[in-house]
Amino acid sequence: MLNLRLLGLTSTLATCALVAQAQQTAAIRGRVTTADGRPAEAVTVGLKGRGQGTITNSQGDFVLERVRPGQYTLVISAIGLKGDERTVTVAAGQTTSADFTLTESAQQLQEVVVSGSRTNKFARKQSEYVSKMPLSNLENPQVYATVGKELLTEQLVFTADDATRNVPGLQRMWEATGRAGDGGSYYNLRGYITQSQLRNGVAGGVTSSVDAANLEKLEVIKGPSATLFGSALTSYGGLINRVTKKAYDRFGGEVAYSAGSFGLQRLSADVNTPLDKQKKVLLRLNTAGQYERNFQNRGYQGFDKSLAIAPTLTYKPTERLTINLDAELYRTQGVGKQLIFFYFPTSALQASQPKELGLDYRQSYLGNGLSLDSRSSNYFAQVNYQLAPGFTSSTNFTHSRSFSEGFGAYFYVTPIADSISSGDPTRLGSTNFLSRADQSTRDSRAFTTEVQQLFNGDFQVAGLRNRVVLGLDYLNVDNQQTFFGSTFGAPVALGLGSQAYTDFNGRALAAQYAAGPPQFTYPITTQLTTYSAFASDVLNLTEQLSVLAAVRVDRFENKGGLVGGAVQPFKQTAVSPKFGVVYQPVKDKVSVFANYQNSFRSPGSYRAYNTAALPDSTELRTARLEQANQWEGGVKLDAFAGKLTTTLSYYAIRVDNLLRTDPRLEAAAKFAQTQDGTQRSQGLELNVVANPFEGFNAVAGFSYNDSKLTRAEEGVNGRRPATAGSPYLANLWLSYRLPAGPVQGLGLGIGGNYASDNKIVNTGTNVFTLPSYTVLNASVFYDQPRFRISAKVDNLTNQQYWIGYSTMNAQKVRSVVGSVAYKF
Repeated sequence: MLNLRLLGLTSTLATCALVAQAQQTAAIRGRVTTADGRPAEAVTVGLKGRGQGTITNSQGDFVLERVRPGQYTLVISAIGLKGDERTVTVAAGQTTSADFTLTESAQQLQEVVVSGSRTNKFARKQSEYVSKMPLSNLENPQVYATVGKELLTEQLVFTADDATRNVPGLQRMWEATGRAGDGGSYYNLRGYITQSQLRNGVAGGVTSSVDAANLEKLEVIKGPSATLFGSALTSYGGLINRVTKKAYDRFGGEVAYSAGSFGLQRLSADVNTPLDKQKKVLLRLNTAGQYERNFQNRGYQGFDKSLAIAPTLTYKPTERLTINLDAELYRTQGVGKQLIFFYFPTSALQASQPKELGLDYRQSYLGNGLSLDSRSSNYFAQVNYQLAPGFTSSTNFTHSRSFSEGFGAYFYVTPIADSISSGDPTRLGSTNFLSRADQSTRDSRAFTTEVQQLFNGDFQVAGLRNRVVLGLDYLNVDNQQTFFGSTFGAPVALGLGSQAYTDFNGRALAAQYAAGPPQFTYPITTQLTTYSAFASDVLNLTEQLSVLAAVRVDRFENKGGLVGGAVQPFKQTAVSPKFGVVYQPVKDKVSVFANYQNSFRSPGSYRAYNTAALPDSTELRTARLEQANQWEGGVKLDAFAGKLTTTLSYYAIRVDNLLRTDPRLEAAAKFAQTQDGTQRSQGLELNVVANPFEGFNAVAGFSYNDSKLTRAEEGVNGRRPATAGSPYLANLWLSYRLPAGPVQGLGLGIGGNYASDNKIVNTGTNVFTLPSYTVLNASVFYDQPRFRISAKVDNLTNQQYWIGYSTMNAQKVRSVVGSVAYKF
């Protein structure tokens, strides 16, 4: 704790010194609006003859920082627009305001931008979250991919799960279960499992499927990222950050209704309004309600019902101070997706892929009433203050709560030799049986609290530009979960009619629990607190060459508790460095980059073999930290006047200090472990966002991942981990919108995803593979300033495919959705 206090004091003193230096520079900020008072987005603002500029955001705001005192000509421009310019005088340490009004209205501006420019509308060329500072993609040595609201709207995306299909190298592995604590969807990234645990750069997990109603964009940040984001909410493959919609200073919004296959009904609303005449208090509300039946509905009507409410309030008492208050309230009720686990050894099933098991893809093996109630509540507060031109403070508070109660049905496919047969298996039409089970939750809860203080600075030392972030972080994760369950009845043969499986229902399972205690209970009652300090600096050695250096110190305090059995308390300290270099051979168009990134994880305690004891025995030891180290290099492009944005990279990740079964026979017999396991993951990723000609836009991606356990148990050593996902992934979306004419705004899009074989069981004696798949999707839309009519077809070719790791889960067949939206 003393070291952390010293780090905090050092950070404060450094910030004060840099603020004093910043008094020698100034800033210019303002807003660009249209003739009808609406914000003008993506308009270029610059200083004439100086090459220093920026673009307006979605609210029409802009800011030029690090401007030396003097007189300048401020210019606004956009392709197809009449430009404007104004002379401004800036004084040292002061902020100069300059607002512009275009001669075009909002509708005229949209028409001019569409018809007068080749807009790469799906590209996102900078982020304030990836490096916890405003940094363009070309300047960032880390690889990330962004899915923006334009693409979400065009594809009629309703959930973050659907948004992720546009990200190269990201594969959904397990659908959301709604369980408190860990119930959100699971994904694979660079060979490692991850979840969507961050919102606007801080903790904000959702344990159900995340509704896209409040989603401005989705950022997927690649590689071990503990230096800036810690290890508790990230994985060695990277992290998923949801960027939410913000309030703005005019009345506006949208109401939409959608309906489609499997009884889908959805109503959403986005309403924004100032609450005072000075427009210092701004309110925005996003909400959506949805109902849909399960596609596996032969003899059974499974369902998912959800409600999402996301208000945000922004208060700007002064030009330098902004206070944001946000909340996300999710409530879902439904029947979990049909998860199929595996009997071991899987070789006894006489099957190596799903079609050989005897399962019916469209058959529900559930009766009615096996539903789960789930709630997630996230609360956020942020105070942003401009200390001086180029220097800001951001204080962030977040508190997340999740709750679940109800049934969690799952299944095992078992061979006939392990089942109780009531007839001739040949006559029953299957050699495999289905064992039915449940893992219920009762008043299960999980809580996450984070407080993060950031100081950002943009200043010069000895003529060299520095962009610095200093951070202090407190994170507490408190689990109070209760799981219990039982096997239901005897295994039942596969291949029977629908009515053969409806006895597994809510009423029958409740009666079984009422008649006696469950067969097992699994409490999770743990609490982990992390105290962190971190610093990062991007130093421009020249205009074309920059280097990044960062370091994080974490102090873990695990209070122990129960995870099924007892978990011993422990304390540990971790240090995580990060380095990067970027060289732009063609300024603002081409960058060559390399990075070193680190992450870590505490395995807790393990049982080690003690040869010194008499007789030889085991002892409980606190494990060392696992360490993941990545080296990566590649090239980024923003070429042809922004019409082509590309990232190509090669990465290599090595994880050390993994626990594995002790290879000594006498130790293995006592279930002892040793901590010398290793795993490597290396691969290639390509991301392309292009606008080759007017009205046409494309998003494409490809990834190859080679993962291998390089020191592990004999059965899996040298093999691809069963959690590593498909080695090859590809995504594509092609879109064309008519830029002019009587039906301007009419467009269509088509694309899809490819995934190669996924070995979800992969040992020397047992291999089970989910086959490769290609899923195509399409949309058509007519988008106007006041309304939008759209439709989509998902899984156009009615592909039957499975996802999973350790389990398999059938995915939705072809579905059609139509939508009507009114904009105001």
